[in-house]
This record gives sequence, C-alpha cells and structure tokens, in this order.
Amino acid sequence: MRMVAQFLKRLRQLGFVRKALGESREAEPEEVRVLHLFRNRIELKKSFSSAQEEIQRLKDRVKQQEGATARVQELLQGLEARLAQPATGYQALVFYQLRELWVLGQSLVQQFVTELETQQVERERRGFFAEFNRRQFDRRQSIEANCQGAEEAALAVRARVNELERYLAGLRRFWHYFHRRRVRQELHSANIQSLLAEQTLTEARAERAALEAEQPNFTGLSVESRRAINLAAVAYGQVLRERLTRTGLYEATYQASGRREPVPGEYGERERCVQMMDGIQAARALLEERRELLPDIRARADAFRRIARYRGEGDVVPDAASLAPDESATSSLVLSEDCWEIYRVLLR
Repeated sequence: MRMVAQFLKRLRQLGFVRKALGESREAEPEEVRVLHLFRNRIELKKSFSSAQEEIQRLKDRVKQQEGATARVQELLQGLEARLAQPATGYQALVFYQLRELWVLGQSLVQQFVTELETQQVERERRGFFAEFNRRQFDRRQSIEANCQGAEEAALAVRARVNELERYLAGLRRFWHYFHRRRVRQELHSANIQSLLAEQTLTEARAERAALEAEQPNFTGLSVESRRAINLAAVAYGQVLRERLTRTGLYEATYQASGRREPVPGEYGERERCVQMMDGIQAARALLEERRELLPDIRARADAFRRIARYRGEGDVVPDAASLAPDESATSSLVLSEDCWEIYRVLLR
C-alpha cells in the first residue's frame, strides 16, 4: 500500500508538470506576438517622426518660396509704378538697358571663354590620345617581342624535357644504370628550366594583358592652358571695357550693375534719357563688333603673360595686383574691379 501511494503521488506530480509545460507552450506564442507589437510600435514612431520632420522641412521651403515670391511681386509692382509715371518711366528704361548692356559684356566674355576652352580641350585630348597611342605602340612592340621570345624558350625547353623522357624510357637494361642516373639528373635540370620558362611566359602574357586593359584617362586642361585662356579672357574684358569707356557709358553701366533699382533723377529728363538709350544701342553694336578683335586680344594676352603673377603653382587666376594699372599700356582694371563679373567666367 505504501508503494502504491508513492506511485500515485508521482503520477500527480507528473500531471502538474505536463500542465505547466502546456501552459508555457501556450503562453510562448502570446509573448512573441506582444514582442512584435512593441517592435511595430517603435517602427511606427520612427516613421511618424520622420514624416513630421519632412512636413516641417516642406513648410519651411514653402515659407521661403512665399517670401521670394512676395519680394518679386514687390519689385514688379515698383517697376510698374515707375513705368506708369512719365517722370520715372524713362529713368527705369535707361537703368534696365544699362544693366542689360552689362549682361551683354559678361555673356560675350563667357562665350569667348567657352569657345577657347572647347577648342583647347579638343586639341589637348587629341594630343593626349596620340601620345598615349605612341607609348602604347612602343610598349606593345617590346612586350610582344618578350612574349614571343618566352614562348620560343618555353617550347624549346619542353621539347628537351620530352626528348629526355623518351630517351630515359629506353634505358631499361641493367648495364644502363649509371647512364640512367646521369639522364635523370639532366631531366631534373631540364624540368626546372621548363618551370622557369613557363613562369617567364606567364609573366610576359600578364604584362601583355595589363597593357591591353589600360585605358587612357584624360584629366582635362593643363594649368598652362587654363592660365592662357584666363589671360585671354581678361584681355577681351579689357577690350570691351575700353570700347564702352569710349562711349561714355562705362561708369553708368558699372553703377547700374551693382543696384537693383534706379536712383530717382539719376539720368536726367526725358530728352537726356532718350539720348542715353540711343547711345546704349550704339554701345551694344560696338561691344558686339568682332573685326580685328583676335589680334588685339592676342597682343594684350601676351603682354599680360609677361607681368602676371600667381599665388601658387597650381593657381590659374592671376593676382589682380599684378595687372593693376600703372603708367604702362599693359595694365588692366578688369580683375581689380571684377569688370563683367569676370571671376564667375574664369576657369578654375
């Protein structure tokens, strides 16, 4: 009876264990689901925070755009108001025509630099590829000769190894013992020479493959070319400045380029404004005149090259002080005054 009681007690304990295990197995999926819910909640919070930041950035951009639009509208309203009044309408016309004259000079210099850059890039690219092909041809001749020599040497050594192997195979008599030993030594030496020849051939072929894989990499204009183009641009800017100075409109154009609105009464009465607008049209034609332009630019650029100084070996924009005005005819105010906003045009 005592043993039966102990046995029943063990059975009850076993039942409790099974029940506990069952409950833990049922609880395990529930815990996993809760864990996934927390993870999803965290990811949703991150997404929501990112969305709020993006909304705030977009709102800021909208405010900036609204401010810019308001400023433009204000300028347009002011322009309309000036043009509507006879006393200020002609003043505004002269002012904006002077600004456009300045833009014309800048566009002419920009176009000139672009043309020079395109021509020089094409010239240097052709020279670079021609020099690359010449070097490739010389190297290819040398490498091909090395490959051919290595192949011939490898074939000769391999033929010698095959010949010794066949000869050794025929030495089967017992009186060939010492002769076989000598032939084996020769065969061992020939095998070493064959391995060396194969290695040399592999290296030669790898060098040839590396040569074929090389690609030309044109990195752009040289420092000397960019300096020459920039000096030519300064020379052209100086030519345009002198032409505009001869019309008597340079100072007015220079002043107008630095303002957004005209100064009331700056250009006089209606008759004076009409005369200035006629002069502006004549100045446009003078700036666009290209007759005998290139020889003048070339002569000035050569003169600038002799006096130009640079801050470093890699700099391509000359120091403005080195071209500052003096008693000589080679001086220029283009850089020091940033005439035609030339620093935006020059190559870097």
